[in-house]
Amino acid sequence: MSSENTLDKSFRGDRPNSQLAGVVEQNIDSLVKMRRAKEREKGVQERIADVLTRFSGSMLFVYVHAIWFGVWIAFNIGWLGRKPFDPFPFSLLTLIVSLEAIFLSTFVLISQNHAGAIADKRAELDLQINLLSEHEITRLLMLMDAVADHLGVDLSKKPEVEELKKDVPAEEVLNKIESRETERKNQ
Repeated sequence: MSSENTLDKSFRGDRPNSQLAGVVEQNIDSLVKMRRAKEREKGVQERIADVLTRFSGSMLFVYVHAIWFGVWIAFNIGWLGRKPFDPFPFSLLTLIVSLEAIFLSTFVLISQNHAGAIADKRAELDLQINLLSEHEITRLLMLMDAVADHLGVDLSKKPEVEELKKDVPAEEVLNKIESRETERKNQ
């Protein structure tokens, strides 16, 4: 096998024992462990809210309610040969369904709040990784500039290279974003 084919395979990830695959596997394992740890940290109330939210968002929930409503209405119209206990307009059914809706919406909000907190943590982690990557890329550009200098390559006619070599503090970027948003709101 030629060295080009070996190099191509290592970049494509065809080699099962490549270092990149090992790093990716470690990252996946770490993420799975973190998610499991977060699930174990949940309290009983959050677990109940998650279970109810998952069930209420399923087709089984729809089928159960369709059957329940159908039987309720059939019974209270008199189709099942019994005396109705909640005649039309089904006030008791309306009350029960309204209470169920209140509780279900609360459970959904609890689950969404939890999911939002997790999303916020992921966004912060993404920002930290992006800032670290930006810093590393800036350092690589400075190194490449030094190599170009050493080789006698003139980059003075490329102002974008100097711009890219500047480290931009995160606070400066966040402040600029906030000021632009404030300007837009005031217009």
